[in-house]
Amino acid sequence: MTGRKRRCGWFDAAALRRSGRINGLTGLCITKLDVLDGLKELNICTGYKLDGKIIDLLPIGADEVARCEPIYETMPGWSGTTFGVKRWEELPANAQAYLNRLEVLCQVPIAIVSTGPEREETILKQHPFN
Repeated sequence: MTGRKRRCGWFDAAALRRSGRINGLTGLCITKLDVLDGLKELNICTGYKLDGKIIDLLPIGADEVARCEPIYETMPGWSGTTFGVKRWEELPANAQAYLNRLEVLCQVPIAIVSTGPEREETILKQHPFN
C-alpha cells in the first residue's frame, strides 16, 4: 500500500450497456466495492448529452464520445464497511440499493461481488455459469 488516497471515477452504466450489447454479457462481477465505503453520495452515469440530445448508450465513434457530456444519477452512500462481507444480507442497505440500481441500469444481473482480496471475501449472488 502506498498510503495515497484511492481515486476512482463514477460507474458508467451507459458504457456498460454498450459493452453488454456488443459482448452479450450475462452477468457482472463487481470488485473493490469497499472503495466506495464512507462516501456520502455516489454518482452513476446513466447516459449522455450529445449535441443537445440525450442518449442512453455510449456512442461508438471517438469524435462523438469526445462531444458527450455525462448525465449522473445520485444515490446515497453508506457509512458501514463492505470489506470482507461474505453474504448479500450483510452488506449495508445503501450498498445493496446501489448494486441493485446498477443491475437495472446496465440490464445485466450481478453474479459476483468481491469484497476483499481473498477468495472467501466474495458474495455469489448467482452462479455465473448457470
